Amino acid sequence: MRAAIVAGALALAGLSAAAQNTPVGLWKTIDDDGKTEKSLVRISDAGGVLSGKIEKIFDPTKQDSKCDKCTDDRKDQPVLGMVILRNLKQDADDKEVWSGGEVLDPNNGKVYKTRLKPIEGGKQLQMRGYIGPFYRTQVWQRVE
Repeated sequence: MRAAIVAGALALAGLSAAAQNTPVGLWKTIDDDGKTEKSLVRISDAGGVLSGKIEKIFDPTKQDSKCDKCTDDRKDQPVLGMVILRNLKQDADDKEVWSGGEVLDPNNGKVYKTRLKPIEGGKQLQMRGYIGPFYRTQVWQRVE
């Protein structure tokens, strides 16, 4: 009986650890300098397709900012509550990577192809935006 309880607890712990190795959750975005906290982004899954929405902006002077440089349906929309990650799917060849979607930088209105990869056992998220061979990578911190 005791062995069954221990085995069950270990199985649940394994599932919990595996569940953390996904981009789904709440993330603190960190600027390219690696220090400046910018926002909280919630990444959610709808039928295997991930999207991410800004839930909080840390800079009090940017609370009411709008994406005036956006050129798509987000033009002049509030940045707070905006979906900045769209259409990401788990890579068929590398199950640790989500790609095929896009990320919007609301500061400049540019949309980049993107790739997400949980690292450090799911405690951090490597978010890479790129155009052709050029890319920039940020490391976000899991909040929940």
